[in-house]
Amino acid sequence: MTLPSPAFLQLGYSFCPNDTFIFHALHAGLVPAPLPVQEVLEDVQTLNDWAMAGKLPMTKISYRAYFGVMDQYVALRAGGALGRGVGPLIVTRGDVGDLNGKTVASPGALTTAELLLRLVYPEVKVVRMRYDAVMPAVERGEVDAGLIIHESRFTYTQHGLSRHMDLGAWWEGETGLPLPLGAILVRRDLAPQTQWALNDSVRASLEYAYAHPEASRAYIRRHALEMADEVMQAHIDLYVNAFSLDVGEEGTRAVQELHRRAVEVGAAEASDLPQFVARP
Repeated sequence: MTLPSPAFLQLGYSFCPNDTFIFHALHAGLVPAPLPVQEVLEDVQTLNDWAMAGKLPMTKISYRAYFGVMDQYVALRAGGALGRGVGPLIVTRGDVGDLNGKTVASPGALTTAELLLRLVYPEVKVVRMRYDAVMPAVERGEVDAGLIIHESRFTYTQHGLSRHMDLGAWWEGETGLPLPLGAILVRRDLAPQTQWALNDSVRASLEYAYAHPEASRAYIRRHALEMADEVMQAHIDLYVNAFSLDVGEEGTRAVQELHRRAVEVGAAEASDLPQFVARP
């Protein structure tokens, strides 16, 4: 990883279209920010691992991973991924029945997806791999099922796979709340004024993207690898929504409930720290 310049604030986010759509204007200097932002693009599991080590002052993270670093980081109200109909899917090559005791490929121990998997199937045998390796592993028969996230939900049928369960639908049925997937964190030791200014910058970056959709297209396309244009746009439409502008009261309750359940199953520790930045 490149060492940060003192004049820049490093921001970690994924290659996925929802992140590049949200952060393009901020990265490109098209909206005001308390410091110029230097992008660090990585897959979400790497960003989760880095957050556990406190490597970046500002980073995208899975909510599951956030629960393990709340002593170091606090979530912005803007830029995150929450919603309905956005949950991870379990896919298989056919009907495999109850997954307890069977092998499931997971995109990472610290992903919200794996937390949900364990809430539903507490006795699964998890095999972890990068998220884009999950579907090929299921297709080859190396595992009984796969836990898919990101754009994979739009392409799994191309691998001859079928949907075993929509974990987002399960969560919504259980709680009536939107599903928290990912948050944007800043270090708690940053000044409250800086934390809030960064929140404003992220919101402004998303508002710019909505107002100037063509401005970010080439940037998104460059990082979307071989993703078809229609999949790229579907990804943005699904994961970027009103909760990305501000988590809101309902989103806050959803995060609190996910944290409560994670604590209940021993996947996280209880904490009284504020989960989101507040206006100073």
